[in-house]
Amino acid sequence: QVELVESGGGLVQAGGSLRLSCVVSGGTFSSRNIAWFRRAPGKEREVVASIRWGDGYTHYAAAAKGRFTISRDFVDNTVSLQMNNLKPEDTAVYYCATGRPNDYRDSGDYDYWGQGTQVTVSS
Repeated sequence: QVELVESGGGLVQAGGSLRLSCVVSGGTFSSRNIAWFRRAPGKEREVVASIRWGDGYTHYAAAAKGRFTISRDFVDNTVSLQMNNLKPEDTAVYYCATGRPNDYRDSGDYDYWGQGTQVTVSS
């Protein structure tokens, strides 16, 4: 019943920006985290950022701090990831996920996932 739909990926030159959106539906999210993960070519899936739906508490991976911002919109039921100063190493499939994690970094603590959206950053 819970559904997450990502959008906003694309091809961007290094130094550019993208804004990813994750529309959530079909559940109650007041006690849940919404997180963005990514899987780069040849690498394991890693967390990018997380936000607690109820109070907006956030976590950021070291690679995202200072460049990426996660936010939520109660009107549109959307979690966004604003990505600035993109680098080629940001190239990955980006996924949004929801759960009640003990460790926000652990993908195994999330029970619903979107289909992913491709972000490609050229040099």
